[in-house]
Amino acid sequence: MRAFLFLTVCFLFVLLGAPFLGPDAGESQNWVFWQLRVPRVLCAFLAGGTLAVCGAVFQALFRNPLATPFTLGTASGAALGATLLLFLAPSAAPFFPNFPALSPLVLAAFAGAIGSLALIFAIVRAARQTSTSDILLAGVAVSFLYSSLIMLLQYLSDPTQTVRMLRWTMGGLDRGGTYSAVLTLLPWVFPAMGILLVHHRELDLFCMGDEIAQSRGVPVRKMRRTLLVTASLALAAVVSVCGPIGFLGLMVPHMMRNLAGARHRILLPSAFLGGALLLILCDTFARIAIFPDEIPVGILTALLGGPFFLTLLLFRRSPSAG
Repeated sequence: MRAFLFLTVCFLFVLLGAPFLGPDAGESQNWVFWQLRVPRVLCAFLAGGTLAVCGAVFQALFRNPLATPFTLGTASGAALGATLLLFLAPSAAPFFPNFPALSPLVLAAFAGAIGSLALIFAIVRAARQTSTSDILLAGVAVSFLYSSLIMLLQYLSDPTQTVRMLRWTMGGLDRGGTYSAVLTLLPWVFPAMGILLVHHRELDLFCMGDEIAQSRGVPVRKMRRTLLVTASLALAAVVSVCGPIGFLGLMVPHMMRNLAGARHRILLPSAFLGGALLLILCDTFARIAIFPDEIPVGILTALLGGPFFLTLLLFRRSPSAG
């Protein structure tokens, strides 16, 4: 674990400090560094870390190693909310200069994510089912429904707007690599990460089963919903800035469990650093692979995550997330 932290710090130092290690850079190089590279790396750091932590939390809450915000439907709900805003008000500013954290796109993503959770729990309540597997199945159904609605909105839009929506749904940091995007994420990401980390004991108990958690004094239903809403708000902020970037929340928690163990007091910070590092690496490759064009980073994470998902599905040994 210490080696991983050391490598992460070294990587970020080289990535951000490279312009200061060589000959004096000109004014244009300094502008590119401070106005393009730094905010983009910071945005990738916050987004990747948040996606990984949310994945670890969802896997613990549902005791399922394949659970992610995307399989539950909250990410699709946030994407639908943002896409609906792009469809109804294409000229709306994505970020407010003075209050970027409360911009229309962020609020639309919040509404979509929370609406998705409300719909999932309403379906489960109507079916009189309360098991975690039933919640996951309802989430998968809602995710498919929202994905279909997103495609419908793309079809009904004019060609220019359709291209804009399609590019956004691929996920990427090209639009999010600004200081406004970083300021959009900060007020939501760090409080949410703090709340989730404070409840590391409850997450450990959830991995052992609802009965054990309840016997240890955890209000299971209330705590599960509180942690789901907290993670979903942070996730919605990321989706509003970067679009839906899948599979980070699936891959990184499993990698970090092998390195740092299953206790969430260590796992959550490790997952944050691992997710941040992986997204920075993917974004760096996306920018240079077909230069001067750019591959949407969501495509790269899907190319990595698809085989990873199948590997877990084929070789997992137990339903426990730990």
